[in-house]
Amino acid sequence: MNGFQEYAEGIAKRAKDVVYEVAGKSTTEKNTALKAMADSINDHRAYIIDVNKKDLEFAGSQGKNTAYIDRLTLNDKRIDGMIQAIREIIALPDPVGSGNMITKRPNGLKIQKVRVPIGVVAMIYESRPNVTSDAAALTLKSGNTVILRGGKEAVNSNQAIAGSIREALEAVKFPRDAVQLVDRTEHEIVNILLKLDQYIDLVIPRGGESLIRAVVEASRIPVIKHDKGVCHVYVDKSADKAKAEAITVNAKVSRPSVCNAAETLLIHKDYPYALQLIKALIRNKVEVRIDKKSAKHIDGLPAGLPEAVEADWTTEYLDYIISARVVKDTADAIDHINRYGSHHSDAIVSEDYDNVQMFLERVDSAAVYANASTRFTDGGEFGLGAEVGISTQKLHVRGPMGLDGLTTEKWVIYGGGQIR
Repeated sequence: MNGFQEYAEGIAKRAKDVVYEVAGKSTTEKNTALKAMADSINDHRAYIIDVNKKDLEFAGSQGKNTAYIDRLTLNDKRIDGMIQAIREIIALPDPVGSGNMITKRPNGLKIQKVRVPIGVVAMIYESRPNVTSDAAALTLKSGNTVILRGGKEAVNSNQAIAGSIREALEAVKFPRDAVQLVDRTEHEIVNILLKLDQYIDLVIPRGGESLIRAVVEASRIPVIKHDKGVCHVYVDKSADKAKAEAITVNAKVSRPSVCNAAETLLIHKDYPYALQLIKALIRNKVEVRIDKKSAKHIDGLPAGLPEAVEADWTTEYLDYIISARVVKDTADAIDHINRYGSHHSDAIVSEDYDNVQMFLERVDSAAVYANASTRFTDGGEFGLGAEVGISTQKLHVRGPMGLDGLTTEKWVIYGGGQIR
């Protein structure tokens, strides 16, 4: 057994060794552990922020862009957000054990379906250190154990956060191996983990397209994808000017580095304020790329706008860049989104009820919006406390994945001696 194999199997086995103990913990015990985690992160905040500077310095030396640096940065506001997310998870109902009596059969059998933990969850993610605490809190509250493997760019920050979490668990006599961090950065370790289906029950990759593809192709374990976000804002011809500008600018500019930021703007050919909308984006330092055909529909466009080409429609910029296209009607907008989008989050701005309903019904995405920014696709904003990611697939869970998404179902049958 080589060093990589031994290291990976050791982590996976330790997670499996405590999985049934964690699954049997009461809601009170789990909430006590979560409170200790939040307090420990607060107590260690200065150390975590200081350690994060090492990761930021390394990223800067590698020439990473501002959006990348933003995803990586920890400060007092971000630490406060991590702590608040844990406290919100404490306040949420425990999904484990919930269920309804389904039926009582003619033979007297009582059949019930209840929610139970999935087991050992491996989280593989990039850039954002806050995922370390969010994933640990959600998996613990839902009765699972978790193996955390962040990217090498955040290794120091992740070690500091995970260390404070494990210290807190030990202090309240909760199994510290319920939360484990892969603190080595070699890719070989991930490839080994993805084969350990005797220990690990679920893999959740969260990051760029290449990471997702690599995990899906290599894993023997079921995978729930948290894929890229090619999100759209469609401005219908009846859209209110002020709403359209506010929603579009917010969806693109409020935090361009995240997966629920808008990457493509679709404008109805008869929308009267298209030029003003594009100028609003430019005023907010956004590079607007527009295809030649669409540019001919909008009089007065600033000179020198980059041309949008076919590849732009499927690009997740994660930066102050947006592609723009003029469409003939709502059906055309829907066709574009379903063809080029990543099935993440898409919005329509319109005062036409029929067009709104058509959009909401026919756009095949995890979250669809009427007259609101795509930036709301988030576990906290949806009342889930936090999320381990936003699933863009259709099976088991779709959209922000919170506590319920980290459980599965078990049939429980009560009998009195019946045989078949």
